[in-house]
Amino acid sequence: MRIPVRVAITNDGTRLLVDLTECAPQSHAPVNTTRAVSISAVLYVLRLLLPTGTPTNDGVLRRVEVRTRAGTVADASYPAPVAAGNVETSQRLVDVLLGALAEALPGRIPAASAGTMSNLTLGASDGSFAYYETNAGGAGAGPHRAGAHAVQTHMTNTRTTPVEALETELPLRVLAWTVRRGSGGDGARAGGDGVLRRLRLLHDTRLGWIADRSGHGPYGLGGGQPGAPGRALLRLPGEAHERVLGPRAALDVPAGGELTLETPGGGGHGAPPSTSDRAR
Repeated sequence: MRIPVRVAITNDGTRLLVDLTECAPQSHAPVNTTRAVSISAVLYVLRLLLPTGTPTNDGVLRRVEVRTRAGTVADASYPAPVAAGNVETSQRLVDVLLGALAEALPGRIPAASAGTMSNLTLGASDGSFAYYETNAGGAGAGPHRAGAHAVQTHMTNTRTTPVEALETELPLRVLAWTVRRGSGGDGARAGGDGVLRRLRLLHDTRLGWIADRSGHGPYGLGGGQPGAPGRALLRLPGEAHERVLGPRAALDVPAGGELTLETPGGGGHGAPPSTSDRAR
């Protein structure tokens, strides 16, 4: 089910109005976010456009009005679930804000990055272990550079747990952990690639997965192509084929199950070279 996130940005020369009142009504899924997170997304995007070294303080928003409407995904009211609002909807707010600003500032705005934190949780019912981590993706390409591969982008700040630490502390094996080659969008400047992770679970495990960008990849700009969408695949012991998990999944996996995560690539920027240009 799609949950629209809409913004209108206007500038009268003295004040910037960021209007999020037309966002979708709050959802029963845990993707709602609070007004504070919406304001943080606006502040973050404005900081991207300010000169290097500009202090981050109340002055950044002094001439900015952020309008939200209570009871929407951008300004949730109790008892709407908000567990993924700060890790998923915050990312999509940034995508939407940058996409809107690209119409006014086409030479400064990058294509969309992964747009999801690809949240994975693993745990045992007996309480013997618990694990939560976000997974990197591809950065969107910009007007002057290609996108970076396998990085955390925008409204996130986490690092990846080393393989040695994972296998020492948790009952799992890392079968693959690499750049997801070719997942970035094509363009004059290609989008960055996401990551591919494959894990084998060695203990009966409760698995949780929340990730956006599974239906449509991050958008490109200036004629660039979108990045590849992400997905999660699960193969249970004794099964020959993998099953595709939805963007929000919670299930019990017996020991021996294998989970594959493919995170989105970033969008490309600028029209891709033609076949004849590549031949030359």
